[in-house]
This record gives sequence, structure tokens and C-alpha cells, in this order.
Amino acid sequence: MSTVVSDMPRIINMRVTDDSIAAELADGRTISVPLAWSWRLSEATPAQRSNFEIIGSGLGVHWPDIDEDISATGMLFGIPARPHKSSARPKRGPRPSLKPATTPA
Repeated sequence: MSTVVSDMPRIINMRVTDDSIAAELADGRTISVPLAWSWRLSEATPAQRSNFEIIGSGLGVHWPDIDEDISATGMLFGIPARPHKSSARPKRGPRPSLKPATTPA
């Protein structure tokens, strides 16, 4: 019989404050990142922040009310959430017309 030991960080508890996102890991460490790393959590209400599920046997956390996921690995390696879609793309001017140009007779 063999025992599988994982070296992957496993989250056992999560806490979100007005300034940070903190994860308690199974090996006794606590890691935290700035709340600003997750625009969804930054904009969420305290009730939404406290409603989370630990997923993947502790590999990550999901907030169903705001559809946010954060992984322990992402927190450890400093990978913030992707920016909000409205700020991720530069604003563009009006689209050109697809109608064929007509020449005056």
C-alpha cells in the first residue's frame, strides 16, 4: 500500500477583509494578497465575500454570488485576477460601414 503525498498548497479556510484576501493552508501557513487583486471581490458586499466554497480538495476557492475563483497557487506565485473586461480593452471609434461604396453617376 502506498500513500500519496501532495506538495500542492491546500486551502482550508479563507478570509476576505476590506484590504486583503487571506488563505489558511493545510500546512499551517497563512498567505494573503491585496484585495485589489480581485476586482470582483473588491466590488462585492461583505455577505458576498463571506459566501465561498473551497474547491478541488483545497486547490482553490469559489465565490458563487460573484463568479470568482482564486487558487492557492495563484496567490503563492502572485497571479492577480484578470482585469475587468471593460478596462481590459482600449476604447475604439465607430466601426466602418460594411456596405460597398457607391460612385455618383
